[in-house]
Amino acid sequence: MKQFLALVLVLAGLSSPVFAQKKPLPKAKPSPAVAASLVRGKALYAQHCLSCHQADGTGVEGLHPPLIITNEVLGDRPKMVLAVLMGMQHRDIKGKPYSGAMPPMDFLTDQQIADVLTYVRQNFGNKATAVNAAEVTSLRKVVYLKGTRYNHPAGPGDGWQAP
Repeated sequence: MKQFLALVLVLAGLSSPVFAQKKPLPKAKPSPAVAASLVRGKALYAQHCLSCHQADGTGVEGLHPPLIITNEVLGDRPKMVLAVLMGMQHRDIKGKPYSGAMPPMDFLTDQQIADVLTYVRQNFGNKATAVNAAEVTSLRKVVYLKGTRYNHPAGPGDGWQAP
């Protein structure tokens, strides 16, 4: 009887929450507006960005920089918007030089720029906030007021160069 009681206690201990398999937390779903932006952004990425930055966001070594978990993608949203509006070239990313030139994509609407940047910031392993069209609109006004050679507001020395 003592053996039976000991076995019951052992089995009860193994079924405790400490040994139970935990289910992963469900992934938070984006709001309907962000979800729609992601769908549009994916299509825009395929049309305008994929040939240089690749389907998986890895870029082309030494030519076009990766979009995977970099400060440029995860950090300053205005810097990303300005890069799309004005283009960029000769940039070091994670200590590696990239010589390819990204042409200005200012022909895209403010909503399209917000959509593609939201897609990039929330894909390829990136988990960053969405970009909205109002942010793009305000930065586009600054670019046009200053002209296409406008220097990035982060100042000199951060490696950002307008073409």
